[in-house]
Amino acid sequence: MKLGSVMKLATRDVKTVPPRSTIMNTLKSMVKEGFRRMPIADAGTRKLVGIVSSTDLIDFLGGGEKHKIITNKYDGNLAKAINECVVEIMNRDVVYVRNTDSWQDAVELMMRKRVGGCPIIDSNERVFGIVTERDIVRFLAGQGRLDGYVRDYMTRRVITISPDMSVGEAMRVMISRGIRRLPIVRDDVLYGMLVSTDFLRYFSREAFKMLETGNISDILEKRIHEIAANSEIMKYRDPLIFEGRDKISDVVRGMVESGKGSALIVENERLEGIITERDLMKFLYSNI
Repeated sequence: MKLGSVMKLATRDVKTVPPRSTIMNTLKSMVKEGFRRMPIADAGTRKLVGIVSSTDLIDFLGGGEKHKIITNKYDGNLAKAINECVVEIMNRDVVYVRNTDSWQDAVELMMRKRVGGCPIIDSNERVFGIVTERDIVRFLAGQGRLDGYVRDYMTRRVITISPDMSVGEAMRVMISRGIRRLPIVRDDVLYGMLVSTDFLRYFSREAFKMLETGNISDILEKRIHEIAANSEIMKYRDPLIFEGRDKISDVVRGMVESGKGSALIVENERLEGIITERDLMKFLYSNI
């Protein structure tokens, strides 16, 4: 079977977890590998059955509706709930592409469905690879003929959080607004950037030390400035900074070299916008 051009962008050595894996083990695997999403596949056949993202885990840990699993089913006992099977929180309606599709098909589908990544399956519905916004940004870095100005593609209305906000409040903002990145700002001073995977590192490295009681409230009430001071949790504490007049190609190069998924747009020391991998995917889509 002839493979489609999507495989030129994709990661083939894709990691999966079985449906019977616990939420804790899935979280640890994602933190270890640095993944924002993990396909759930049958251990024997590798057939795709679902997907879990960093957003799903944040939702479960305190950000949204899935947190009711902890509060209602386990009376707030995180130690018990975190050992539930990952099928409890995974998405079964998976947005995927086939290994015979083109990269344009993948970009269009991800834009239409507003997802940051798609598992790639073969004719037997087995996981064959994965394509993400980050893969597309790397691909864009090689398209020298495509360029533009940051101001024309950035997101101007930036949702921010205060360093005095609690972890739980910040997680709820992230889930309710459907975003993965929150600049930390107080009195127009930028303190850093909190991303979805920072929460996963917080729960995997710090919060599980507090599980003797099984009470999640202490974990969620911790202040943002307390976790922001920990360089092991905030892996990319210092965000990329650009101006609206800068070129898209410069932003793409900065993201690829740093491994960061966004850049903040600052004019006259004020935060004016943000440009993310999704914004760059829109840029690519508008030019194909």
